[in-house]
Amino acid sequence: MKTKIKLVICKLRLVRLSVVMLSLCACVSSAQAQHANGLKDAFKDRFLIGTAVNMWQVRNGDTLFNSVLTSHFNAVVAENCMKAEVLQPIENMFYFKDADEFVSYAGKRGMVVTGHCLVWHSQAPSWFFRDDKGVRVSREVMIERMRRHIYTVVGHFKGRVKGWDVVNEAVEFDGSLRRSEFREIIGEDYIRLAFQFAHEADPDAELYYNDYGMDNAAKRGAVVNMIRDLKSHGLRIDAVGMQSHLALGSDLTEYEKSVEAFAGEGVKVMATELDVSVLPFPNGTMTAEVSTNFDYQEYLNPFKNGISKEKLDEQGRFMRRLFDLYKRHSDVFTRVTFWGVSDAFSWKNDFPVHGRTDFPLPFDRDMKAKPWVYEIMK
Repeated sequence: MKTKIKLVICKLRLVRLSVVMLSLCACVSSAQAQHANGLKDAFKDRFLIGTAVNMWQVRNGDTLFNSVLTSHFNAVVAENCMKAEVLQPIENMFYFKDADEFVSYAGKRGMVVTGHCLVWHSQAPSWFFRDDKGVRVSREVMIERMRRHIYTVVGHFKGRVKGWDVVNEAVEFDGSLRRSEFREIIGEDYIRLAFQFAHEADPDAELYYNDYGMDNAAKRGAVVNMIRDLKSHGLRIDAVGMQSHLALGSDLTEYEKSVEAFAGEGVKVMATELDVSVLPFPNGTMTAEVSTNFDYQEYLNPFKNGISKEKLDEQGRFMRRLFDLYKRHSDVFTRVTFWGVSDAFSWKNDFPVHGRTDFPLPFDRDMKAKPWVYEIMK
């Protein structure tokens, strides 16, 4: 009799333990489900969520990186492999191996690809503006070189790339047109020609103008005039890319004015290279001009041993304000693209001061989402 009673008690304890375990599993499953969807799912009815990817990441086969990428992002842009110096390092010799591999990598994951970029004064091949004697080429030769490059590149990726950053960073902070060699050799109409050639090469591809410092009133006015000029010549421009290399002190009021101004001209808007630095900028004026460089000083690198909770919380508050802005204007925003996934690979670690430690991206150096990622997902 005592043996039967002990067996019954043991069975009851097993049943209770099973109930407890099932309850715990249910709680864990519920918690996992809460974060099972990523950023792309949270904003799927509003805009694409993108990131920049480099060729090392494409080829490295990092399981964690690929998992985070596919969980949170549905759009990608190549960090470097689709720029002119890579695609045509020698005149008339096009190198598509890396770019093809990148586009294939994105396609296998069902991700939208943006082509970056066709015409940019920086990272253009050294031969582009000179003849074999080192003398600047004529306007006619320069136009033909630009046409051939755009036709070949856009034509090669026809049907595989949603849209192109046709012209990149052509406007200065004072609103004047940058005195790049494209402008110096061809003239101000090089922008019109670039958009014309890109449309001819793939009439179905979207066409964008992309630039930094879009919270600057003078630059905003110049880009509005550019949109009007293109349209007055019967040319297409589908969207303006606001690079959005921001810092915690960036003026979102002026930033929003630019969103409204561009939308008012009948084009869509995108945040194309978003990162939010937590570090001081040496001269106080934020810029993404890649040639900018300052000497290292300790006070410019306050978080070399790790970001403080206070600063991370401040970044979270800024990001919530920024994504509230994107939500308000989701009728015109088509894409929000971070310039990278993890702080470990951000260009801001070395710009504009080499050797700094910055924390501008949604995932930390261990590929863990920062708290504000889940906050904005809600």
